Amino acid sequence: MTVSIAKPLSVKLDAQTRARIENLAASRRRTTHWMMREAIAQYIEREEQRNSLQQDAVAAWEAYQAKGLHLTLEEADAWMAKLEAGQDVEPPPCHV
Repeated sequence: MTVSIAKPLSVKLDAQTRARIENLAASRRRTTHWMMREAIAQYIEREEQRNSLQQDAVAAWEAYQAKGLHLTLEEADAWMAKLEAGQDVEPPPCHV
C-alpha cells in the first residue's frame, strides 16, 4: 500500500478573495483549508474532463479527415429523438 504524504503549498490571495473564502467557510462550518482543498480538487477534475473532451474532439476530427465517415444532422437528430423517447436504438451507421 502506498502512503501519500500531503505537502504544504502556499497560495497568495488578495484581501477580498480571502474574506470571501473565510465567509464561505464559516457559513458551511468548514475550515478555509478544507474549502481551498475542495475548490482545487473540483477545478482539477473539471479541467481534466475538459482536456479529455478536447482530446476526444481532436481525435474525432482527425478520424473524420482520414476516413470521411459521418452522420448528417438529420440522421443524428432522428436517432437522438428516438433515444429521448425511451427507445433503446443503436446509432445509425456512418457513411461517406
